[in-house]
Order: sequence, then structure tokens, then C-alpha cells
Amino acid sequence: MSPHNDAPSPTGSYTVGFNRSFRASGPSTLMTGHLTVSETDSPLSSSYSSTSLDSSPFHMTRPLVPGVYVPTMCFFEEGTEDVDTATIALHAVRLARAGVTGLATQGSNGEAVHLTHAERQLVTSTTRKALNESGFSHMPIIVGCGSQSTRETIQLCREAWEAGGDYALVLPPSYYASLFAPASETILQFFNKVADASPIPIIIYNFPGAVGGLDLSSDIIIQLAEHPNIMGVKLTCGNTGKLNRVAAATRKLSKSRDSRNPDFLVLAGSADFSIQALVAGGHGILAGLANIAPKACIKTIELYKQGKVAEAQAMQDIVAEGDWTAIQGGVVGTKSGLLSWMGYGGVCRSPLPSPSSEQARKWKEGFRELFMLEKSL
Repeated sequence: MSPHNDAPSPTGSYTVGFNRSFRASGPSTLMTGHLTVSETDSPLSSSYSSTSLDSSPFHMTRPLVPGVYVPTMCFFEEGTEDVDTATIALHAVRLARAGVTGLATQGSNGEAVHLTHAERQLVTSTTRKALNESGFSHMPIIVGCGSQSTRETIQLCREAWEAGGDYALVLPPSYYASLFAPASETILQFFNKVADASPIPIIIYNFPGAVGGLDLSSDIIIQLAEHPNIMGVKLTCGNTGKLNRVAAATRKLSKSRDSRNPDFLVLAGSADFSIQALVAGGHGILAGLANIAPKACIKTIELYKQGKVAEAQAMQDIVAEGDWTAIQGGVVGTKSGLLSWMGYGGVCRSPLPSPSSEQARKWKEGFRELFMLEKSL
């Protein structure tokens, strides 16, 4: 099932203002308990021992710029299901060397819902350390921080910063959606309170499939974009009309006219509408398919920006077909594809099932043309 749909959303109201002076430089003063990476007494935690995260390469200015961002995968050791830090580091460096703009940990592809707080920090700090040691200290890391309560979401944002994260990707809460205040007031309050307290800027994550169908309208996203600590949106809803409205409104309200460093970054949430997002004024993608074919995702966007529309469309055709395999198989299928074609990937943490031999064969074939393209670049 596709993670996005094409249901229309209301036309946005473009009367909000813009202010980009907010830059938090340290943890919020909200008094919440939190786990550090070293507190890994859980039987599910990895034996990896993280070094101190206080050195300057972990905390430096890393702007959000247009391009291809990858929600990375979390890998587990076979048998124990402990976090496999060696493969996490290898994968992060592979993506960085392919030329992606940034990485995201703790997303849907990263199985964040299967991880403890300490393991989340472990994955992010491992990724940051691997990038820094491989010459990619400039590369931003976005960290998934969504939770059902405002308090825990802020806590996750703090922990993301402590582990070396630069931005927080936040889903709206949804469990008690039927009790929310009308006119999306609860959603507005949630994001504003999180943005007020978070030590790192927020990226709104609109993914109706992950939150019981709750789909933020362009009105709400544009209104939230007024907050100085909300810096972007990931639209996995697949609604390019909404993307167009958000991109147009935030561009008009921006104080910056530098297209290479926009005030508010608008990203498509799937690779299968990369070109469509660019046509609509978007800045790139944050898409799971780039775990498998980062160069193909990058090249598709580069060709379009160079005015080579026919070539870009031809490449987009292959990318979209590969993305359909990834969408159908989800994180299980994507890991299976990586294992078949790249020799690593492994299984997901239970209760997600291991693929059958027939499923693995099907997913390998589904990714074949995409991998051949990737290998040629």
C-alpha cells in the first residue's frame, strides 16, 4: 500500500508572517528525565560504547538546503536483535559518499517504534560519529522525534540534540484525535509548544498513513511555518497540490531570496514524485528509496534542474517503479532488497516477520532495474 494518497486538501490561507531569528544552541530548560547513550542496561541494547558527544563536531551549524535526504535504516544483529552499530555506520557512510544532502534517523524506515530511548540515541550518535570520521561532519542529521504526548516529544528532541542530531522530524499526535479541540487547535498547540521548547529546529512530518489518517492541511502547515523554530515539512501524503500551496506561500513570506538556502524547506516524502515536487516548487525529497538507490534519486533531480526534462522523466520512470516495490514491501522489503543486491540489510526487529524465500525473490526482481541504473551511475 502506498504511504501517500492523492486526496485533495483545502486551499491554504497565506497571511502568516515569517521570522527566522530563532536558533536554539542547547537543550531546552523543560525539566524532563532523559536517558543518555551510556545508560544502556536494557537487555535489548547493543554492546556498543559511545564516546562523549560534547565535542564540537557534534554541535555545529548545518543548514537545511535543497537536495536528497535519506531516512536511514536501523540494522540489527541476527539472533539477538541488538542494534548493529557497525552496519549502521557502514550504511551512513555509503549514502554520504553517494552524494546525498543529509540523513534522517528514527523514521519509519529506521524502526523507531521498536527502539528504546537509549537505542534511539545510540543510532543517532553512531551515525554522527561515522559521518564525522569519514569527512562528512558538515552533513545534517534529521531525527524522528514524534510521540503521542507533548512532553515526551520534547524529551525526544532534547535527546536527539544530545546524540548529535540537527533537526527534529515530528509527526502529529493521533491516538486521541477524536478528543482534539476543533479547527486543529490541538495540533497547532502541540507543534508550537514542541517548537518553543526544542533545542533543535522542527520539521513537520505529514504522513496520514502513520497517524490514523490525520492529514494536515496546507492552511495548518503554513500557519505553523510562522514559528521561528519550525523550518520545514515532509509531505508523505503525496498531495502535490498541497505541496505547491505550502511552497508558494512560504516562499512569498520568506525574508531570504536565496533559493539555495530557503527559510522553509518543503520536501516530498517519496521518490516516486520527485520531479512533480520540483515542478510544484518543492526543494527535494526525504525518501526511503534512497537507501537502495541514492545516486539514481540524486541524478533524477539533477537532470530536471539542468533542463534535461526528457532524461529526468526516463529516470523517474525507473525510480517510481522501484519505489512501488519499496512501498509494497515496506521496511521488510527494503532490507531484503539491500541484502539481495548489496550484501547487507538483515531482518527487522520482531514482531515484523522475516521475508519468505518467495518474497525475497519477488522483491529482488522488483528492484533489479533500479539497481542496474544505480550501478551505472
